[in-house]
Amino acid sequence: MDLTGIHHLTAITADAPANKRFYTDTLGLRLVKKTVNQDDTSAYHLFYADGLATPGTDLTFFDWPAPPERRGTRSISGTGLRVASDSMDYWAERLREAGRGDGSIATLDGRATLAFEDPEGQRFRLIADDAGEVHPWDRSPVPAAHQIRGLGPITISVPQLAPTAEVLTRVLNMRETRGYDSPDGQGRVHVFEMGPGGAAAELHVAVQPGLPVARQGAGAVHHVAFRTPDVAAIHGWAGRLADFGLPNSGEVERYYFRSLYFREPGGNLFEIATDGPGFAVDEPLESLGESLSLPPFLEPRRAEIEARLKPLD
Repeated sequence: MDLTGIHHLTAITADAPANKRFYTDTLGLRLVKKTVNQDDTSAYHLFYADGLATPGTDLTFFDWPAPPERRGTRSISGTGLRVASDSMDYWAERLREAGRGDGSIATLDGRATLAFEDPEGQRFRLIADDAGEVHPWDRSPVPAAHQIRGLGPITISVPQLAPTAEVLTRVLNMRETRGYDSPDGQGRVHVFEMGPGGAAAELHVAVQPGLPVARQGAGAVHHVAFRTPDVAAIHGWAGRLADFGLPNSGEVERYYFRSLYFREPGGNLFEIATDGPGFAVDEPLESLGESLSLPPFLEPRRAEIEARLKPLD
């Protein structure tokens, strides 16, 4: 039983309108679902992805009025976004013009990369990667050839490797393949692969005992989700976590996918999520994200929920 890659990554914004502008106008992603946090309906949950809302391309945000993140260990500390290898110069110039970094392309773990931060400080690296399918969005301000292809690798920071590595390898069936020095000079990074491997299916674990413990806030990542094909597979993962005595949420129906949540020993929140049924289950593919979508159990409260949400535009 293997995970097949990164499913989505969920972060925190304290400014949903500005968040939407940056991720659609600057990064050129498609807003594929405008909904609410199912556990806190006063907050938007915004999903950005490729043209077909493909699993593995989703960057999502909870809109919470939080102070900025305090960086440190026990956190998801870096988000990789894959682009074509011949797109790096395009992005260096685009991000430099947007004031999002100095446009310096570097080599990290054998790949061309470009580091930048979003307006709230979330840390990203564009990763040169030509593997996998590409589904551009025809209304993106970024030309199709240069659009973001998906997520990966994702980097987490932990104070010690062994407990986290045991869960990754023994429970989640990942395999450690190599390592490299952290670009910030703070420790060694260990690369774990899942399923087919490659940038879209890697988790990088930075061992950083000298850092303080992070405090989540605006610009922080809340959790990372890994892909599993279907409900039968997530039943299997629920049983596996139980067999290992790993505390978890049990299966949670998110309507667009089914989820299972747990924390690894380093303190980071992981999710396993099914590929389907996907974001087109309740609205046409061609108009995803254009209106507020609510799962059926929240639909009777639509008027109340809409009244509490601020406009995005």
